[in-house]
Amino acid sequence: MPDRRSLKFYQADVFTSQPFGGNPVAVFPESDGLSDDQLQQIAREMNLSETVFVFPPTDKAAVARLRIFTPTQEIPFAGHPVLGTFFVLAELGIIPLKETVIRVMQECNIGLFPVELQAEDGLVERVVMTQPKPEFLGSLEETEDLYKVASALGLAKHVIADTKWPIEVVSTGLPVMIVPVRTLTAVRSIRPDASAITDVCRRFGANGIMVYTTVTVEPSSTVHARMFAPAIGILEDPATGSASGALGAYLVQNGVVDVAPTTEIIVEQGYAIDRPSRIFVQVDSGDDIIQTVKVGGQCVMVVDGTLKF
Repeated sequence: MPDRRSLKFYQADVFTSQPFGGNPVAVFPESDGLSDDQLQQIAREMNLSETVFVFPPTDKAAVARLRIFTPTQEIPFAGHPVLGTFFVLAELGIIPLKETVIRVMQECNIGLFPVELQAEDGLVERVVMTQPKPEFLGSLEETEDLYKVASALGLAKHVIADTKWPIEVVSTGLPVMIVPVRTLTAVRSIRPDASAITDVCRRFGANGIMVYTTVTVEPSSTVHARMFAPAIGILEDPATGSASGALGAYLVQNGVVDVAPTTEIIVEQGYAIDRPSRIFVQVDSGDDIIQTVKVGGQCVMVVDGTLKF
């Protein structure tokens, strides 16, 4: 039998302080020499919503280059994989925690973006990433389109229409369809049709559908959300950083929340699949224009392992 390669990997739960909450991500800190086919095979084997492979940066301004894979494909950008990766790199001492706030740059397939690690007594308390400026890519205007979205989610269309807020495709790195729903009960009752959701997303150029309501489980939360992305191999995601950034921009742009120069939003997600998550979103705006969107949260290490292949 030929020699087998061994690779160390780590798994962190992101957007939670407790193991088995949040969204898990597998991180391979040393990925040099792996082919694209091997990267995809490993991601399929890990069978998480995303697996991250860390490479030396091609830009000297960055500390690492990240490639992010779902079980079915590589994606150019994501939220919880970035936060989880930098948490792992800090835990391993690759990023020293010499100050209470450590600012670094990450390189991904769409460019360079800042990441901030907030530390106390040498431990990471929160990781925060800056996302690309939001793009508002269009609202669904036709009643027929509303019906298709509602049907794909297993909802009556009036629980969406009654909110008076738009269904809109927004991107802070990955385009997502934002769908408002009137009640928490309705959000909990969603029965996603993977095929129909995929068809709707492809038609409108979105990677997934994020449903939200302003009725929350926790009093300190701003919105309760669920995220469905079967087109990229994720039926339901327990915590979605990229989509939460887009949702935060949507909430500010449409005046769904009280808007200030710096608007802070807490998204609760993952409750329907027993992985409660809390996602911090900060939207900075001025002169009625959103300037920056930041997304952050807590992380916890849950697995330290070796892959042999």
